[in-house]
Amino acid sequence: MRVSARNQLSGTVTAIKEGAVEAQVTIDIGGKSIVSVVTMDAVSSLGITVGSAVTALIKADSVMLAVD
Repeated sequence: MRVSARNQLSGTVTAIKEGAVEAQVTIDIGGKSIVSVVTMDAVSSLGITVGSAVTALIKADSVMLAVD
């Protein structure tokens, strides 16, 4: 797979929290976790399950930060 996104993090799916339309997919990236929100259709069509190896592609305009 070749893409233009430079922010790529490879990891393993550790949890999937399914909703009516979207799912929260938790990915372990070397001892740290990130969560991606994707459609349930995407989870199904990509065959994402707990234990799946995935690559997260991150667009800078889609990242939010928070502090205490």
